[in-house]
Order: sequence, then structure tokens, then C-alpha cells
Amino acid sequence: QLQLVESGGGLVQPGGSLRLSCAASGSRASLYAMGWYRQAPGKQRELVARITSLGSTNYADSVKGRFTISRDNAKNTVYLQMDSLNVDDTAVYYCYFGIWPGFVPTSWGQGTQVTVSS
Repeated sequence: QLQLVESGGGLVQPGGSLRLSCAASGSRASLYAMGWYRQAPGKQRELVARITSLGSTNYADSVKGRFTISRDNAKNTVYLQMDSLNVDDTAVYYCYFGIWPGFVPTSWGQGTQVTVSS
């Protein structure tokens, strides 16, 4: 099926920035969404951001104004620019791909660790 390879995680101090990348390969539907969920120990899995093939974006309230999702269609890659990171952003971030209807995840990246700590 669709292959997703993500990168860009790491260790940063509060207030720092990271950019996650997720490159997709393989066939895909015309109506789809890509984005990131994150999972932290003891917390619910959370949809962080997504962007659809129509260009619509959605963000979790907790990251609005700090994170920006974008895409490079030529490279079949989506990016998540994360600014003003805080300790609550610490999690494993999983890129995903989902199709309409519902944009339910059908493919997942391998995950990348984001750690925000002083």
C-alpha cells in the first residue's frame, strides 16, 4: 500500500522549533488527507494537523498559531512546521494518510520522537 517515511523529530528546548517531513509513495485516491497524530504516555492519541488534497487544513486547538502544515505536491511530501514548542508537545508523532469519506487513517509512518525539555 502507500508508504510513508517521516523525519524531523528531535530534542529541543521550550520555545524552539522543529520541522517534520512525511514523504508518500504509491498510488492514492484523489480525495485524501495527510497529517500527523501524536501519542504521549498517559495521553490520548491526538490529531495534531492535517491537510487534504483540496488544500483544507485543520489543527488541534492546542497547536493553532504555533504549527503550520503544508505540502509540496511535486515531492509528494507534507511538512509540519512546529514553532514555540512547549513540554506538552513532547510525543511520538505519526504521519498518516487517509481517504474520503472521513479521512480515516489507512497508512502510517514509522513515527518520530519529539522531545521538548530544558
